Amino acid sequence: MSSKKNLSQEQTQDLLKTLKARFEKNKNRHKGINWGKVQAKLEDSPAKLRSLYEMEITGGEPDVVGYDNLPRGQAGKTGEYIFYDCSAETPKGRRSICYDHAALESRKEHKPQDSAMNMAADMDIELLTEEQYRELQQLGEFDLKTSSWILTPTAIRKLGGALFCDRRYNTVFVYHNGAESYYAARGFRGSLRV
Repeated sequence: MSSKKNLSQEQTQDLLKTLKARFEKNKNRHKGINWGKVQAKLEDSPAKLRSLYEMEITGGEPDVVGYDNLPRGQAGKTGEYIFYDCSAETPKGRRSICYDHAALESRKEHKPQDSAMNMAADMDIELLTEEQYRELQQLGEFDLKTSSWILTPTAIRKLGGALFCDRRYNTVFVYHNGAESYYAARGFRGSLRV
């Protein structure tokens, strides 16, 4: 996000209303999680609200997909709610981008506007990993017409590649491309812990 300012009261209320409506409409994504507790945590986290706002305005339709239920430090659990971008297709406001800043800088002509890693860092969110992408696909059918960059292992990235996923033929596929490539139908999905 270019401006790291907190949201206005009106923006906060509009976002919470949108998130609550989505939460209630998609209960299969977060069985056993209470919206009141999620909202209380969000209201205490202005920086996280700002990140969710960025996810929302770029078309990600963020929603709660899980909860780490133990205090931080116990068995790796954090006591945080987990949000993923749950838009049917990869977020519209984050498409036609290459993988990372190095890939962006390597293009001599026809550069995309930005990269997935740069945008995620600006929004204070993380790209989904392959495991997270597969978890998301258990909650519905996503990226039937588009594809999403995923966090790429360092060894692959060092060789110039990057990974992306989509869903075709009722199957999740993981592919590779040059990290500098970009397509109108490829963006990225993010995750955020609150």
